[in-house]
Amino acid sequence: MSAALVPETAWTAVCTVDRLWVDRGAAALVDGEQVALFRLADDEILAVGHRDPFTGANVIARGLVGSRGDVPTVASPLHKQVFDLRTGRCLDDPEVSLGRWDVRVVDDVVWLRRSDA
Repeated sequence: MSAALVPETAWTAVCTVDRLWVDRGAAALVDGEQVALFRLADDEILAVGHRDPFTGANVIARGLVGSRGDVPTVASPLHKQVFDLRTGRCLDDPEVSLGRWDVRVVDDVVWLRRSDA
C-alpha cells in the first residue's frame, strides 16, 4: 500500500527526537508490538522489530550500532548477528529479518507505522 493510501491513524506518535540518544537504541511498544528505534549520528531515525529472531528475546534496542560499508547496522547483544537498520534484514543470514517500521518526524515528534515492505 502506498504511503498516500495509508490512513493517518496508521501512524503512532512515539517520543520526541531529544529522547533518543545518538547511536543507541530505545524500545517502544507500538500497536502491541515491541519496536527498536535508533537515532544515528546524522540524526536519521530508523526503527526495526525489537525481538531477536534467533533467540526470541526482545533485546535488539540494546544491540551495538555500527555499519558495514554505508549500511547502518545493529548487532544483537546475544549472539551478535548483524541486521541492516534500513531494511531489518540479517546480513549474516538473509532469510531472517527483524521487520521494519516507517519513521517520520513532525515538529520534533517521532511517528512510526508498520512497513509493508
